[in-house]
Amino acid sequence: MNSCERIKMAMSHQEPDRVPVYPILAGINRKLVGATYPEWSTNADVCAAGFLKTAEEFDLDCIVTLIDLSVECDAWGQALIYPENEAVHPDWNNLVVKDIDEYSKVQKVDYRNSKRMMMHIDVCKKLVAEKKGEKPIIAFVFGPLGTLSMMRNQQEIYMDVYDDPDAVKEAVGHVAETLGEYVAALCDTGVDAIMWDTLFSSGSIMSKDMWMEMEGEYMRDLAQIVRDHGCLNMIHNCGAKPYFDAQIEVADPAAISFMHPADDCADFAECKAKYGDKVTLIGAVTPASAVIGTDEEWDAECTNCIDTMAKDGGFILATGCEYPANASFDRAQRMIDIANTYGKYNKD
Repeated sequence: MNSCERIKMAMSHQEPDRVPVYPILAGINRKLVGATYPEWSTNADVCAAGFLKTAEEFDLDCIVTLIDLSVECDAWGQALIYPENEAVHPDWNNLVVKDIDEYSKVQKVDYRNSKRMMMHIDVCKKLVAEKKGEKPIIAFVFGPLGTLSMMRNQQEIYMDVYDDPDAVKEAVGHVAETLGEYVAALCDTGVDAIMWDTLFSSGSIMSKDMWMEMEGEYMRDLAQIVRDHGCLNMIHNCGAKPYFDAQIEVADPAAISFMHPADDCADFAECKAKYGDKVTLIGAVTPASAVIGTDEEWDAECTNCIDTMAKDGGFILATGCEYPANASFDRAQRMIDIANTYGKYNKD
């Protein structure tokens, strides 16, 4: 059974040979191709080579193209900082939207003028050419409200939602229009799914009603664009108390990648009981545990996720967010080994 067959069976809520697995080895894969972070995050050949080498050396069951959360905001000319050994991030001292009165700067733009968006499209083309049919390829995209927050910053945008919600919503709408054309192009590369990062849809950031108003309605349209282009929608939300129900309502995702139980669930077991027949659950090992604690504690997190969420399929073992980019690969390998042994469905 290859990875595509394994993932497809799991997502059909059946039990494959073993639990599918993919620690989210994103920025760390630059180490395997001897690249600096700036080179890896701006050169499609280098970036694709990193993802491919990681998938091959660690036998990941899928490839998720998480580069960083600043890919999309580049389309609006957001100034970025490229650290040597950390992910690219906005220049918080030089934002597109410096004041609440400047949201009008954010209009629909042509994604084809963004070097970083086009680079991501090229990465996806290269991955599809090499691994289509062998390993699912999932393009990672920051949602419209998250993208806007990279041009304003999360704290300020949160306050602006109270002070001038219409201005924020209009800007989110323009971002969503741009993302709609961008994800259509990503789907046309042949990727299998789009994984939307909907960070703001969590109790740690804003209320469910506020998220539905500010981003949910746009996510509904974006999800339909993905379906119309023959791809699956997936959700990634590593925030505390994520709103599974709201995200299922607007995006009807095939899977949700998460780190914390849903806001209406006490624990992962309740998540499985409540949502396990509606979506495939992906997670939910704490990434920081790759660099703190003991091997035994890491192993216990992995086996606990399997124990509570793997029954009857519909589960993929993964880190709840990106595996630390400067960590050792050792615990990623331990997770994969656990999936191959402890995660077998028929152990007889």
